[in-house]
Amino acid sequence: MKKIKFLFSAAFALLSLTANAQQTVTIQGKVKFVQDGFKMQVYQRDGTSKKVLAEVPVNADKTYKITVPVEKPGTAVVDCGQWQSVTVWLEDENMDIDFRGYDTAKIKIKNPPFVYIRAGKKNEVMNLMNFYAYRNYQTMIAISQTVWRAKLEDEKKSGEISSALYDYNGDDYTAWMRYLAEHYSHLTSVMAPLSHLNADKDADLINATLANLEKSSETGKQLATEYRKEQAEIKEKRERMKEGNPAPEFTFQNLKGKETKLSKFRGKVLVLDFWASWCGPCRQEIPNMKKYYEEFKDKGVEFLSVSIDAKKDAWTKALGEEKMAWQQGWVTDAGKSIMDTYQFSGIPFIILIDKDGNIYKKHLRGESIKEAIEDCLAGKKPTAPKVMMGMGMMGAM
Repeated sequence: MKKIKFLFSAAFALLSLTANAQQTVTIQGKVKFVQDGFKMQVYQRDGTSKKVLAEVPVNADKTYKITVPVEKPGTAVVDCGQWQSVTVWLEDENMDIDFRGYDTAKIKIKNPPFVYIRAGKKNEVMNLMNFYAYRNYQTMIAISQTVWRAKLEDEKKSGEISSALYDYNGDDYTAWMRYLAEHYSHLTSVMAPLSHLNADKDADLINATLANLEKSSETGKQLATEYRKEQAEIKEKRERMKEGNPAPEFTFQNLKGKETKLSKFRGKVLVLDFWASWCGPCRQEIPNMKKYYEEFKDKGVEFLSVSIDAKKDAWTKALGEEKMAWQQGWVTDAGKSIMDTYQFSGIPFIILIDKDGNIYKKHLRGESIKEAIEDCLAGKKPTAPKVMMGMGMMGAM
C-alpha cells in the first residue's frame, strides 16, 4: 500500500512539474533575400510597446530556427529583419514560415507580399485572417489610387466617394471576421478574429463563439473566461470615456521635466492631442492644429499635445522640427497607461474638453476640430462623431 501511495505521489509531482513547465514552440524556415545582420524576432504587442519573446540571426545558408517560450495561448508577430512580418497563433503548433525578406526593388514600398504559415489547424485560421487583412489593405490602396486618378474637380465629392468605399471595405473585412468566428469556434485561435468584432453589434455571435469554445477544451474555457473579464473591464472604462463625463486626470512632463496635471487647464476649453514623433498621420495633423491655435488662442481655448514617444529625445527632436507654439507634454511609459485610461489604440487621438473638465467630443481630425470648438463655445450639447478609419495609425476603442 505504501508503495502504491509513493508511486501515486511521484506521478502527481511529475504531472504538476510538467503542467508548470514553460512550453515552447519552434518556428523555422528560409529567407530568400538577406542583408548583413538580418535577425528573426518574435514579439507580442503591449499597447505601443512590444515584448520580445525570442530573437535569432539568420544563418549563412539563409535558414533560421527560433524557439519561442509560450506563457499562455495568444497571438504573436514573427518579424523578418523589419521587412516582413506575420501574425501567428502561439500555443502548441510548431511552424514553418518562409519569407522573401529584404526588398530588392529599386523603389522600396512597405507593401510586402502575403506570408503563409505552414502549421496546424489553429494557424490555418491565422492564414485566413491574415489573407483577408492583406487583401483588404490592397483594396484600400486601389481605392486611393483610383479616386486620385479620376481627378474629380469637386474635392468634397472626391472625399465622400473615398470615404464610402473605405467604409465598404471595412465592412467587408468585418464580415470575414464574423465568418471565422462562426465556423472556427472549436479552435482556440478563434480568439484572434473575435478581437476584431464589435462587442455590442456582434454580442450574440461573440457569446455563441465563446460558448462553443468553452466546450472544446480546458484551454478554450480559460480563454473564454479571460475574454469576458477583459471585456467587462473595457466596457467599464469606455463608459467613463463617454461624451459628457469628466476627462480622467493624468500627469505628464513638460519640456523642463516638471510634472503637470490635466486639471491645470480647468476653466478653459482644451484641445487635447495624443501623438508621437514616429506617427505620420499625427504630424500631418499638426498644420491643422497650428491653424486652429491661431484662430482660437485668444477666445478662451487652450491646446495641449501629449507625446507617447518611448524616448524623450525623439519627442524633443520632433518639437524642434514642428515648432508648435502651444503647451507640450510627454508621458514616460510610451503611452501604455494613458492609452488604457483614455481607451484609444491608435494615434492621433484628439479630443475636446469643455471648461468644466468634461469630455465634449472625441476622434477629431481636420475641420471637425474647428467645428467642435465652435459648438462647445456656443454651448451646444456634445454629440459622438462617427469614427473614421484611415490607413495610418488610426484605430480607436
